[in-house]
Amino acid sequence: MGEQIRRSCVDCAVTECERKTAKYPSFCMTSSLDEEVLKEAMACYEEPENKKAAIAAAQVEYEGYLKKTRVEEIVEFARKMKVKKIGIATCVGLIRESRTLAKILRSHGFEVVGVACKTGAVDKVSVGIPKECEAIGCHMCNPILQAKVLNHEKTDLNVVVGLCVGHDSLFYKYSEALTTTAVTKDRVTGHNPAAVLYTAESYYKRLWQDTEQKETE
Repeated sequence: MGEQIRRSCVDCAVTECERKTAKYPSFCMTSSLDEEVLKEAMACYEEPENKKAAIAAAQVEYEGYLKKTRVEEIVEFARKMKVKKIGIATCVGLIRESRTLAKILRSHGFEVVGVACKTGAVDKVSVGIPKECEAIGCHMCNPILQAKVLNHEKTDLNVVVGLCVGHDSLFYKYSEALTTTAVTKDRVTGHNPAAVLYTAESYYKRLWQDTEQKETE
């Protein structure tokens, strides 16, 4: 079976941490949590912007639970955060969706500025991307530039719409404004990556590298 797996929250099937009275599994991250790490994390919520975001997020979850879509929740979160200017970091392949999102946000009184991934029209090879990658487009996706542009625009909140895996990571890294995601890209499933997790035991069996090592508990 190879090297023994270190179990953590992703191996849990009971989520006792949701309850007031709990019986934690032996590998539970809550029962074995380093108290100093917990104190360090909780101290961060004393920072005004962190506290404001945490409270707003909890209120949005509570008020819209099973009732509001993610787009509606973004609108409500922005309102509670008293946001005025929203940035949209979009894939060029989802410009249509981003135009619709911008119209919705503007209808609620927000100023919106968007920047697409190919902005700057920089050749892929100029940063060392292999030339064969030009087969699906000559210009690089430039998430760092997207973040820098929105930083320059001094947006209060940024929304990611369909940036590629890894490109989204770089955008989050360089964005100065708090960032949320409206659309997570998955070209195969119509941008619903959870679909393969729901069907990993049937249609998407190819996901498993070694079916003998699957965790079924």
